[in-house]
Amino acid sequence: MALHTWWLYVTAVFLISATPGPNMLHVMVQSIQHGPRRAMATMAGLMSAILLCLTASALGLGALLKASPRLFDILRYAGVVYLIWLGIKAWRAPVTDPDAISAGPSRPLHSLYTIGLVTGLSNPKLIIFAAALFPQFIDTQRAFAPQLAILISSFVVIESFWYSVYALGGRSLARWLAPANRQRLFNRGTGLLFIGFGGALFGARA
Repeated sequence: MALHTWWLYVTAVFLISATPGPNMLHVMVQSIQHGPRRAMATMAGLMSAILLCLTASALGLGALLKASPRLFDILRYAGVVYLIWLGIKAWRAPVTDPDAISAGPSRPLHSLYTIGLVTGLSNPKLIIFAAALFPQFIDTQRAFAPQLAILISSFVVIESFWYSVYALGGRSLARWLAPANRQRLFNRGTGLLFIGFGGALFGARA
């Protein structure tokens, strides 16, 4: 892979990852509720989902899903249901006092990790995205495995950077959310966003 090709890839992934989506919104919400440090478990779950999808795509699952619209539809509808469920849960989240927002309830790290993993896997479009993106930057005249390792590791570093940005931003937002009316507005706003993501996924065509 030529250096200029890698820079094009990094630029594309940097801009795509910066765009607010279900993963980034989930990181921010978890950071508000549990703090940035505990939210790292959620980030690890999301990153595990990304690595699973990218690896599966590299192994040919992306082509399989493209060839089997019914299988992709099953995954897509499962993602829709989960995102909408997250939205309803966020909408109905109770208003807490400022100290609870800062400290966050004590929740097992494995639970935060699992929720992050399921949230990441709820968007099967990631597999199709990887299947469409990677071939654009692979040099067929060179060894495949080292190039794939570079692409995946670059993606992980960039995605982790944006997770940190959203997590720290969520911590600052927590202080602004001290009043109950702001909390209620935030809960309903994030709930609508998750439901909107689910609706967008439902309306998307593979």
